[in-house]
Amino acid sequence: MRLLLIRHGQTPSNLHHLLDTAVPGPGLTDLGERQAAALPEALADEDIEAIYVSTLTRTQRTAAPLAAARGLDVIVRDGIRELSAGALEMLPGDTEQGALYMKTAFAWAAGDTELRMPGGESGAEALARYDAVVAEAVDSGARAVAMVSHGAAIRVWTAARAANVDVPFAAAHPLENTGVVILEGSPADGWKALTWAGAVVAPAGEGGPAGWPVVGDAP
Repeated sequence: MRLLLIRHGQTPSNLHHLLDTAVPGPGLTDLGERQAAALPEALADEDIEAIYVSTLTRTQRTAAPLAAARGLDVIVRDGIRELSAGALEMLPGDTEQGALYMKTAFAWAAGDTELRMPGGESGAEALARYDAVVAEAVDSGARAVAMVSHGAAIRVWTAARAANVDVPFAAAHPLENTGVVILEGSPADGWKALTWAGAVVAPAGEGGPAGWPVVGDAP
């Protein structure tokens, strides 16, 4: 299956670099609405057969123009919501305490899944809920699925599950709002990242460290 993981459009909390992960969360800024409106054209060449969103308002607002353009209903699933910040909720992400959020999340992707976010979920719990929604999409028989999700969740899940994306790459490459990671595979066969925010991702062992993009734009 071809899997498109799309970060939501800009929110007010993004502007202030806040760890805003609670449900239902804020809507989109004016720029975020424009970013969402641009998705149908940006993804015009993708034969998307299903669109999943999280339980957070911002993903649903982001997906609405794409769903309307494709004549598809969105499928709401809690499993692809943002990694819960727990006790770090609404702290600035650019502070020492805020930095603990991504440090913990990338430790999950590196295999320390029993580690728990302060006051929140463990890596095993976070990855399991995301895995369940991806497995549901694969089992649906759809050939290409878009999931409008969240920046940390997309980066951590991809680093944990894609054979050719490692933690250093995911940590060094934040996704901008409405940035897209495209993968192919299945839970049984494994996943390979094809593009990350438009850059082609090299196969593991080719072109340098796993997950570093090849020079040039994606086809």
